[in-house]
Amino acid sequence: MKRENNQHAGNAGGLLVFILTAGVFGIINTEMGVVGILPQIAETFQISVPDAGWTVGLFALIVALSAPVMPMLFSRVNRRTVMLLTLGTFTLSNLVSAFTDSFTVVLIARAIPAFLHPVYVSMAFTVAAASAGKAGAPKAVARVFIGVSAGMVLGVPVTSFIASMASFSMAMLFFAAVNAVVLVATLLFVPSLPVRERLSYGTQLGVLKKAVTWQAILAVTMINAAMFGFFSYMSDYLRTVTEISYTLIGMVLLVYGLANIVGNVLAGRLLSMNAVRCVTLIPFVLFAVYASLFLLGGWLVPVVVIIFVLGILAGIASNNMQYIITDAAPEAPDFANGLFLASANLGTTVGTAVCGLFITFFNTRYSVLGALLFLVAGIVFIFLRNRSSKPLSSSQILKNIHEQPSFRTH
Repeated sequence: MKRENNQHAGNAGGLLVFILTAGVFGIINTEMGVVGILPQIAETFQISVPDAGWTVGLFALIVALSAPVMPMLFSRVNRRTVMLLTLGTFTLSNLVSAFTDSFTVVLIARAIPAFLHPVYVSMAFTVAAASAGKAGAPKAVARVFIGVSAGMVLGVPVTSFIASMASFSMAMLFFAAVNAVVLVATLLFVPSLPVRERLSYGTQLGVLKKAVTWQAILAVTMINAAMFGFFSYMSDYLRTVTEISYTLIGMVLLVYGLANIVGNVLAGRLLSMNAVRCVTLIPFVLFAVYASLFLLGGWLVPVVVIIFVLGILAGIASNNMQYIITDAAPEAPDFANGLFLASANLGTTVGTAVCGLFITFFNTRYSVLGALLFLVAGIVFIFLRNRSSKPLSSSQILKNIHEQPSFRTH
């Protein structure tokens, strides 16, 4: 009987993680999908492509600014309520974007759900970890990261295809449909998830008093700057340094994205086995691979292999970065995950700017040097973080996450 109960709980937890992953996919898809249809947006609303770019920039800016605050404000709210509110808002906003003829309305319709983006993603990490138990939590969190990767990998080409074959409105309806399906699944299959222990805002903000928290934040910012600083110019690198066609570039980028998903799967296993070793070693491996790319950038076959390896490492590193933030602040996982999203977005912004400067003053090949410099800084902060306190084991950190802000199902 006990075995049957455990199996039922495991199945329920697996379904919950799947729904959370699908929800994250829908949200990231809404955020990133428009990247591939900026020309269609410009044509639809009779504006310039740079103006159309505000559909991406405004969304990302709001996410970066609200990520530390919004998850904390919603940390006392029933998790199911948060899921339904976020998915409903995303569905409605995409429907508005699909049927309006005003670009201003489109921007407003994208700005409103952007505030809830970090709430859902942060909550998804916390709930996935708690629902799987302390032993299975790293793999559960890794599955949620698959939703992030899939949203970026599949969202852009699928949206671009729909917009090119039909229209901008149909692309927005695709976003709405994805979020609506997850909304219905949440209504039907996710039970009430009330927060058992409601942490005060002061308690959550208190984690900022710890040096290890800031060291983790800076490590995440630097390593994410390295990965996404170069990734922002990967297409240009492949075009100008490796000198391949745009068609082949698209295929290489798809390889990178699929490899990223593989990295997410591997990360769950690696963090379960030895989290500290995984967090410490991956930046060094990244450094070696980026250095190889700098030296071999003009050779097609080595570059494709290197990009594939980079995709796997980036998937692992993303999970690592989320881990070290929650390891630094296990008493406030929602706020910690918000800090992770904020620092990751800040890293993307800073990394893109600095790697862009290397391109401006030298050439595209030297964007890799920007990534290498950020990795050196990230390694330093990880070393300081490891010295500040004895890191918790993966089972200890996940036990804390499970016990402190946990919830019960009804």
